[in-house]
This record gives sequence, C-alpha cells and structure tokens, in this order.
Amino acid sequence: MISALMLVAAVCVAVVALLVLLPAARSDPYTRSTLQLSGSGERGEQLFLINCAGCHGIAAQGLVGPNLHGVNSRKNNRQLIQQVVSGRTPPMPRFQPEPQAMADLLAYLHTLT
Repeated sequence: MISALMLVAAVCVAVVALLVLLPAARSDPYTRSTLQLSGSGERGEQLFLINCAGCHGIAAQGLVGPNLHGVNSRKNNRQLIQQVVSGRTPPMPRFQPEPQAMADLLAYLHTLT
C-alpha cells in the first residue's frame, strides 16, 4: 500500500513538473534561438570533448555522468538543452554555451547511437 502511494505521489510530482517546466522551456529565448540553428556534429564533438568528456567519458560511454548513447531517444532537444543549461541533476554543472555551440552539441548528441 505504501509503495502504491509513493508511486502515485511520484507521478503527481512528475506531472506538475512537466506542466511547469515545458511551457517555460517553450518560451525561453535561448532555447528558441538554439532550436532555429543547424548544428555541426563535428564542432559539437569538439565541444563535448572539452567540456563534457571528463564526466561522460571520451566516447560518451558514461563515467560519473550517464552514458549518452541514444540520449536523443530518451529526451527531446528542448529537454536536452534544459538539462545542459540547468545543471538540475548534480553533479552536472550549469553550462550555457552560445546558441550555435549548443546547436552543435545537440547535433553531436544525435550521432550517438
């Protein structure tokens, strides 16, 4: 019974978070401008190696941070941007590159299968 109540509470929290966070992400000028750009996977890989590989591994296989292979099937581009810029899941730091650099990073993440 307690497990069921905890599950219901977790679902409620998730629904409220989605209702609050998704509209904010849609209206965020940084996210909107990033999504309007075409990214370069090659430049994104360079950005990843400099800023992300220390935690996610050189091949994005996961170390301190999670394995990022297939991340674009688990999160959409808006969610990926918000994850990167918010640092919501410690120990990930906040990181807000210029919109073109973020578009490049997204392009690279889409190459990780």
